[in-house]
Amino acid sequence: MPNDDEVFAVVTEHLGGNHVRLQCEDGKSRLGRIPGRMKYRTWINEDDIVVAEPWDWQDEKATIEWRYTGQDADQLRREGHID
Repeated sequence: MPNDDEVFAVVTEHLGGNHVRLQCEDGKSRLGRIPGRMKYRTWINEDDIVVAEPWDWQDEKATIEWRYTGQDADQLRREGHID
């Protein structure tokens, strides 16, 4: 589950390299960065549910902290955490 400074987001587009476009639950579209610790270990695809931490100094950008598997995302939907 996201911390106070994190939000759920859906990956809407791959932009190349380690960047993706995110549609966050707070209604904002942000440029998401995949950190090096996740880049080669966790494949992030379009329509994946992720936890993103918006940057303090640039609100239009965020760092991806976690990717949910399909089953975990379905459970979050059933429990009403995400739409």
